[in-house]
Amino acid sequence: QVQLVESGGGLVQAGGSLRLSCAASGGTFRNYNMGWFRQAPGKEREIVAAIGWSTYYADSVKDRFTISRDNAKNTAYLQMNSLKPEDTAVYYCAADVHGGALKRIRSEYEYWGQGTQVTVSS
Repeated sequence: QVQLVESGGGLVQAGGSLRLSCAASGGTFRNYNMGWFRQAPGKEREIVAAIGWSTYYADSVKDRFTISRDNAKNTAYLQMNSLKPEDTAVYYCAADVHGGALKRIRSEYEYWGQGTQVTVSS
């Protein structure tokens, strides 16, 4: 069983930065692909970024967000710069324990954190 705990969300002004962390326990973290998703009110949960042996970014966050991981600390990160009001959402980290090619679909991630709120004011 894998447990994921996000932290680092909060309220920030447009143009500001936040760094989200996702601490994992259980299993073998280095073998997992990790993804960050977000869900705004009334909208579907969408992928933001993913990391395995490579990285993936949604077009809406390219050049502003950076996903990374520290396998020694069993932690994944999402550095968010140049934040915009449309980035406001609950952010979730997720683990794909099968590894391999990066997944972009919510249903292909087996484990999820509880989510952390990010609010960007204009």
